[in-house]
Amino acid sequence: MNKTDIVREYLRKYPDYPNLKLARIIFKENPLVFTTVDMVRTTLRRLQGKQGKDHIYKINKEFHKTEDKPKNPYNLPESHQEERPPFKLPTSCNNILLISDLHIPYHDINAVTIALDYGKANNVNTIFINGDLIDNHQVSKFESDPRKRSVKQEFDATIQFLQSLRKAFPEASIYWLKGNHCIRWEKFLFMKVREIWDDDYFHLEERLRLNEVKVKLLDDKTLVKAGKLSITHGHHIFKGIFSPVNPARGAWMKAKQSVIVGHLHRASHHPEVNLDGKVVSCWSTGCLCELRPNYSPLVSNSQHGFAHIVIEKNGDYTVKNFQIINGKLY
Repeated sequence: MNKTDIVREYLRKYPDYPNLKLARIIFKENPLVFTTVDMVRTTLRRLQGKQGKDHIYKINKEFHKTEDKPKNPYNLPESHQEERPPFKLPTSCNNILLISDLHIPYHDINAVTIALDYGKANNVNTIFINGDLIDNHQVSKFESDPRKRSVKQEFDATIQFLQSLRKAFPEASIYWLKGNHCIRWEKFLFMKVREIWDDDYFHLEERLRLNEVKVKLLDDKTLVKAGKLSITHGHHIFKGIFSPVNPARGAWMKAKQSVIVGHLHRASHHPEVNLDGKVVSCWSTGCLCELRPNYSPLVSNSQHGFAHIVIEKNGDYTVKNFQIINGKLY
């Protein structure tokens, strides 16, 4: 397959990606074919008819795009700003079991079982893992306990969980949005063993064999949209010295729109009504991991829980935010 054919395949796979972002992806995944990102961008622009009128009639109109580059009357240097469009769940993903903060292998088996039982009983067609599926204790920037599970043991346990999840929900779409614990591994690779950073085998997608269980992994900086509802793990919202009444109110104070988050391991709901009479609601979900970890063994506000989200055709939604207390749903 030549360079042009490779770029065509990526254009079909990611038709809405900005050229710079797509060029970086293509370059990263095909280092033996392309020598620079600019070489990829040149091929992209040629296929899209962005190299002048003489090229428009020589390309496949499948990829032709009108030039949308902003005007630059002052001849400013080229900008490398990154666009961050939201990831929109397919409309078919309209009955969603949202779980978060399992922190495998420090998950609570009973709490996870209750959540998955609920999902099966309600015939969900989508499982959304809203961050911190894996704990990555040994590669934390904080002090680690040598008695805790090794990296390999954590990976093995996470693989077993994903295989069991796929077996329990064979037809469901499964998405995993990375949380702050998930990206610990990537930060470790980048900071400690940068020499293997470009080897896909060592990244989560390959190391956890996500393709085998058909799990779609999303970057932690991605804002996810389920209809009109936003979903994010929460670590990019709850930053610095910030002590709201509850996590849901904190999310509202930062986001100013309807959103559901995890991260703080507490179930809460905070609605507001704006000047137009529109109700803005924010939720935070409980976790599915141990409630009193080593860093907080005596006092902890952590709660077990999960959410059930149903999306209507017009994008409206209902959210049921459950707590699990003594093995019962509330």
